[in-house]
Amino acid sequence: MFIADSRGLDFLNSIATLVDEPIEFIGCGDDFLRWLREAELVPAEVLTSLRHRATPGELDDVAAQARTLREWFRGFVDEYCGKPLPPTALRKLEPLNRLLARDEEFGQIVARDRTPSTAVPSGLQWEVQRRWRSTEALLVPVAKAMADLVCSEDFSDVKRCEGRVCTLFFLDKTRARARRWCSMAICGNRAKQAAHRKRAKRSARRARK
Repeated sequence: MFIADSRGLDFLNSIATLVDEPIEFIGCGDDFLRWLREAELVPAEVLTSLRHRATPGELDDVAAQARTLREWFRGFVDEYCGKPLPPTALRKLEPLNRLLARDEEFGQIVARDRTPSTAVPSGLQWEVQRRWRSTEALLVPVAKAMADLVCSEDFSDVKRCEGRVCTLFFLDKTRARARRWCSMAICGNRAKQAAHRKRAKRSARRARK
């Protein structure tokens, strides 16, 4: 379900209604770890370590917090999508800022992974790392993805799929800002088929007259 061109919106799409029933991709702790791995927000070795360290039910609790965060952010995106974010929106982002304040990110100088084609004089580079003291730290990369959407993208380009029942969001980065569907293979194709059936019915009615 990574179709949004924004990890912040992909997180909203972790519950999706494409046909009839909603599909929940973060229903439990293991689901949340799987989503974080597929989203490439947390290194696989960190997820494995936290899974081994977690007490019974701890990961499920964090997944529940993630779902609550997701639905809070959905309300924010619903309110502002399709138009530029005004400065007054900041006051509604206080819950997100509180979560971001829990981050334990730091930087380190590490050896550069050099290849013969790398035209960099130093064999060292700066690398951002993070301390993962608890499973709740897993919420921070998600919060940063939301913050990146809020601060780096034009909310005028945030759209909902026009599919009849689809609930997915996406960031329209097409040149003409003409994207209408979460995916042409899913909702776009359904719309084409529906339009074709409608035209066929009109033609049949005209033929009977």
